[in-house]
Amino acid sequence: IDLTADATTSNAGVNSADSQQKEDDSNFSLITWNIDGLDMGNLKDRARGICTYLALYSPDVVFLQEVIPPHLPLLQIKAGNYTIIPGNIDEYFTVIMLKKSRVKLLKHEIIPFPTTAMKRNLLVVHVSISGIELCLMTSHLESTKDHAKERVKQLQIVLKEMQKESESTTVIFGGDTNLRDSEVTKLGDLPGNIKDVWEFLDKPQHCRYTWDTQSNTNLNAAYKCKMRFDRVYFRPAAEGGHFIPRSMDLIGLEKLECGRFPSDHWGILCNFDVIL
Repeated sequence: IDLTADATTSNAGVNSADSQQKEDDSNFSLITWNIDGLDMGNLKDRARGICTYLALYSPDVVFLQEVIPPHLPLLQIKAGNYTIIPGNIDEYFTVIMLKKSRVKLLKHEIIPFPTTAMKRNLLVVHVSISGIELCLMTSHLESTKDHAKERVKQLQIVLKEMQKESESTTVIFGGDTNLRDSEVTKLGDLPGNIKDVWEFLDKPQHCRYTWDTQSNTNLNAAYKCKMRFDRVYFRPAAEGGHFIPRSMDLIGLEKLECGRFPSDHWGILCNFDVIL
């Protein structure tokens, strides 16, 4: 599948001088989004719609899940100002994108989930922003109700990896966790030093449900349900919060010209205050 035919690099503000000037050292922004590359319907229109959103918000970091190989050349054209780090190469996988003008890549690693039946893993990237070290992680945890046990096992690996990072580093995880609240409660909730950003911001209702088959008609689901599958966790650095969550919003809420949304998931746009 070629998603790049007639694609141009003229996306709004992607390489323009103003987007360089608008950069503000006191703000850090990220998007996490499951872009549903497994749905072949309107794949090209939807993929381009996602690129348009990335150009519009121009976040410092992007976490994508359910990326398929044909997405990569399109992202390279449409988001040429980002370094793209995929978590795998075949079928479907996650990607971390780093804005070249702001985020310096130090190293990356892929941590396997030993018992996954769905080729899932944890992608970890170490970066520095304005000289501050930051550890970024994304994953797409095991899907569906029936795989709760494996999903919780994977969550435990994520939390353990977040805690293993040096205390001087801020750690941010974002991704499609497929979690039901009861699964986190059963685990005894999150470790004290790891915050769920949505909860940290006092549970803003406007961005609670990231997978909502009632308002998102892409799946044409007979049953209607709303879930908070997509989550952002952060573990502040010990000697002072360099990064403090400020706001969270949903994106991808408008139908494209083809009559469908970019994905069956809404994306999350998350802003942090940076204290230098």
